[in-house]
Amino acid sequence: MASTLVTRLLTAVTSLLATPLVVAAAAVALAAGAAATAPSARNGLGVRPSREAVSDVTPRLIEIYRAAAERCDGLPWTMLAGIARVESNHGRYAGAIVGADGVVSPPIIGIALNGTNNTARIRDTDQGRLDGDTVWDRAVGPFQFIPSSWAMYGTDADRDGHSNPHDIVDAAHAAVNHLCPTGTLGDIRAALFRYNRSTAYVDKVLDWADRY
Repeated sequence: MASTLVTRLLTAVTSLLATPLVVAAAAVALAAGAAATAPSARNGLGVRPSREAVSDVTPRLIEIYRAAAERCDGLPWTMLAGIARVESNHGRYAGAIVGADGVVSPPIIGIALNGTNNTARIRDTDQGRLDGDTVWDRAVGPFQFIPSSWAMYGTDADRDGHSNPHDIVDAAHAAVNHLCPTGTLGDIRAALFRYNRSTAYVDKVLDWADRY
């Protein structure tokens, strides 16, 4: 009888001593898991592309958008895909194609930004180096950067020795530089509006992002 009571007491004491350790270990494991998965969850990197995305965006481009978005906490890859869809149909506007080197050919160059056709009036800022126009600036490439914006956000993301707005890898990473200069994105709509100051544009990009 006494032996049984002692055994029960020892078991209870052991259980009480072990419980905090178990709880602490579980808390550490949960915290580590959250730290490991949180950025991917916030960036939508673990979300499988929708059927529409699979049918509309090549696997290669999806990986390019994912890799670029991973640099910004809170930026879904689908938002980059939405921008590319609205701006240039993923580099396919007017029959253009994305080459093996990532460069879109023929180059996608917008209309002159001369104040007509509901455009801003922007005089040439790059001596025509990017857009071929020495009088007015034009938006260029799959993400449609104007030369002055490319001068601020452009990058050689694929390290081929050229910072090229017509290269979809460089352009996707430049878009991240523009949208997410601090590395963390809180207000997606505000970031998109800074990219293109049109509410209709923002709505269209977000619609495509949701569809992807």
